[in-house]
Amino acid sequence: MAQTKRRPFKIRRQPLGDIIFDLIVSVLLIFAVVVCVYPFLYVVSVALSSGDAVNKGLVVLFPVDLNFDALKKVLNYNQLWTSYGNTFFYTIVGTIFNIVFTCLAAYPLSRKHFCIRKQMNFLLAFTMYFSGGLIPIYIVVTGLGLYNTRWSMILPVLVSAYNVMICRSAFEAISEELFEEAALEGANDFLIMTRIAVPLIKPTLAVLTLYYAVARYNDFFNAMLYISKKELEPLQLFLRRILLEASAEIMQTSSVTMAAASQSSIQVRYVCIVVSVVPIMLVVPFVQKYLVEGTMLGAVKG
Repeated sequence: MAQTKRRPFKIRRQPLGDIIFDLIVSVLLIFAVVVCVYPFLYVVSVALSSGDAVNKGLVVLFPVDLNFDALKKVLNYNQLWTSYGNTFFYTIVGTIFNIVFTCLAAYPLSRKHFCIRKQMNFLLAFTMYFSGGLIPIYIVVTGLGLYNTRWSMILPVLVSAYNVMICRSAFEAISEELFEEAALEGANDFLIMTRIAVPLIKPTLAVLTLYYAVARYNDFFNAMLYISKKELEPLQLFLRRILLEASAEIMQTSSVTMAAASQSSIQVRYVCIVVSVVPIMLVVPFVQKYLVEGTMLGAVKG
């Protein structure tokens, strides 16, 4: 048998322009990562360092003289856990209401046979550019007797017009034949929505759940307007008060000297920040896989 000659393997060299471009992109990416990660790492380091090291400005990147006194002070404060419980209630219950009413609003707007579909879609888009204003909304909420109640954190932000549009687009992307076959089998619109449409847009609903949950968790403005009782305030409002009041409320609950309180004030603030961020950091990785898929699914039709 005649032996075939093997051609020498040639390494393909990248053009100089591509190398420079990749280098610039890598540098910018590293810079972006540092800008995003360093502030949080610094906050964690200050929260876990000793008061003397923080007061002298020795903390730059990693904790100096590891110390958990500030963390203990914050975790032993009862109002923190009350605010945590309120935030979890507002986030969980509010997000469930958000998703349910978003689906109830988006499904009929996605059906071509809905008689006032165009008018309702116009009104939905209209609310994204024009609203009644803060004072009329406040008057409505207080007039309904929702002031200083848990419902004041749920009902005023029950539905987001933007999220309804995303959900509507996801419903529109479903094949019309599925709905026609279900209707021929005798299913009504409610059964079609709950048994067919909603299961088919689970990735989109996962993304909307993330959007709503993060917004609920970070909401403090509505709490400032409608909540004056400390036993009802969410974590973010508690954190805001601590940041503005220089942690005096927490420090007064501990038997510390003025010098120690001065050193620990900044640490208490940073510990509160870390404590408030941890739950979202633990939840997001579990729904991150749905983010790109759900967003693209909801953007198939504009």
